[in-house]
Amino acid sequence: VTSATIGRVIDMGLTDPFNMGGAMAPAAVDTIEAHLKERNIEPSYYDLIVTGDLGQIGQEVSMDLFKKHGIPISEEKYQDCGLMIYREGQPVLAGASGAGCSATVVYGHLLNRMKNGEFKRMLVVATGALLSPLSFQQNETIPCIAHAVSIEYGGEQLT
Repeated sequence: VTSATIGRVIDMGLTDPFNMGGAMAPAAVDTIEAHLKERNIEPSYYDLIVTGDLGQIGQEVSMDLFKKHGIPISEEKYQDCGLMIYREGQPVLAGASGAGCSATVVYGHLLNRMKNGEFKRMLVVATGALLSPLSFQQNETIPCIAHAVSIEYGGEQLT
C-alpha cells in the first residue's frame, strides 16, 4: 500500500435503496478525482482502478461524471468489482455487497494477477452508503462515501 485517500460524504439527494450504484458513484468519482489531484498524477498512472459494487448503472454514472469533470479514463482501466464477479446476462439485479465484492475480487483475483506480473499499480476505491432500514422508511436521502487505497507491486513506487 503506497497511499490512501479518505473520501468525503456526498449526498446527491437520492432516496431509492434499489439504486445504490447510482447513489455511490458520485462519491467514488469525487474520491478518485481527489486522489489524482493530491498525488499529482493522471489515471494512466494506474494499470487498473476498481470500485466496490456500483453495478452497471453506477459504472455508467461514473463514466459520465469522469467525462464531465475532464478526467481521462477508459472503460478498460476503470472497472467495478461487482461487475467482475457476474457474467454478462446473468440474472442479477445490481450485484452484491460492495465490501464483499471488493474483498473477493481484490484480495483474491486481482492481487494474484499483480503477483503474476499482469499489472503493477492498482487503485482500489471502496464505496459505501450511509443508510439503514429506518432512514429508508423515513424517506431520507442516501449519503455515500468512498475511500481509495493505492496498491503497487514490484517496480518503481510513487514517492
